[in-house]
Amino acid sequence: MIKVTAVKPLDGYQLELTFNNGEIRVFDVRPYLDKEIFTELRDVGYFRSVRIAFGSVAWPNEQDFGPESLYVESRPQTNGKNGTSGTSGTSGVEMPIAQR
Repeated sequence: MIKVTAVKPLDGYQLELTFNNGEIRVFDVRPYLDKEIFTELRDVGYFRSVRIAFGSVAWPNEQDFGPESLYVESRPQTNGKNGTSGTSGTSGVEMPIAQR
């Protein structure tokens, strides 16, 4: 079963995701920003409040994506000196899975 183990918000409404199989992938949230439940994510500060929740990602007001959707709809991270995808603005703090 695929699970997200770390998430880092990127500029351009993208998420850098680390999965339990060791892959690092980039998920583009932009296609969802016009959908009712996700419109709040347009606020960049709120978007950056993303956290790991139950092997996936979620925001404070319960917006979330399933881990399988995140994996299938993301692209492998490539390029760059650290293997980064070349996406603009990789600023942000990596948020590892919370201790339970």
